[in-house]
Amino acid sequence: MEKTNSLRFDTPSFYKRIKGMLSVDFYRLFHTPLFYIFLAIAAIIPAMIIGTTGMEGSQTGALFTNVWQAIAVEKPLYVIENIGQYANMNMVFIFGGIMVSIFIGHDYKSGYVKQLFTTHSKKEDYMMSKTLVCSFAMACMCITYLIGTVLAGALVGLSFSVNAGSLICALLGKLIMSLGWASLYVFLNIIFRKYFWISIASSFFFGTGILIIGAAAILGNSGVLNIFLYGSSVFACLSSNFLSVIICFVVSIAWSVIYNILGTYILNKSDVY
Repeated sequence: MEKTNSLRFDTPSFYKRIKGMLSVDFYRLFHTPLFYIFLAIAAIIPAMIIGTTGMEGSQTGALFTNVWQAIAVEKPLYVIENIGQYANMNMVFIFGGIMVSIFIGHDYKSGYVKQLFTTHSKKEDYMMSKTLVCSFAMACMCITYLIGTVLAGALVGLSFSVNAGSLICALLGKLIMSLGWASLYVFLNIIFRKYFWISIASSFFFGTGILIIGAAAILGNSGVLNIFLYGSSVFACLSSNFLSVIICFVVSIAWSVIYNILGTYILNKSDVY
């Protein structure tokens, strides 16, 4: 008997399966306080950062002269020169990683994965569904971060002057990168699925971009670093253009494909319980 290829997506059953998986995962996402807590956290982060600009003599206040600096840096920058260049929407991807770890960790802690793979053996469907749902959640965090930034900036009285086209491209780049970041975090949590706190720690470690900052310290502030996920996120800056959005899109799609293939392989070759 010919062996069935577990990665075949060319049958109608694939679309039915993935639709069912997405329905369940979105239902679980919308019916857990976790999602809304992290949306609130994403909105509070820029409010706290920008709020300090109203304090006389604040170091952050000296660094932030424009509200959009809390969204992205002025230019592609891999080696930060001050803390203000680190305090932008990229922090969403750090907290988003923690959210993904908790979301997937609950699958294993509750026994949902065991029940799922007893009746639904397609591991690639699990990877794809989790990646799409978690990328949606992080994109929503980016939106609440933007809302918090605008409200805090208006209250403090920071300047809103900006090149509208570049700002839109930067925001689109950040939203698109949610897919790549989500795929990375899902993959990490598949590797450390039996070690909840290690999965959270690994998500935090990679989310901070320490590896790319270290590489930039050696290679310099080079566009070559855009092949990495963190580098492309930084590339979505206040001098972005349509090419920047394309780069973010290509890198995000490439990494999501790579991580989903690797994650599926691990699930197929190991004990998922």
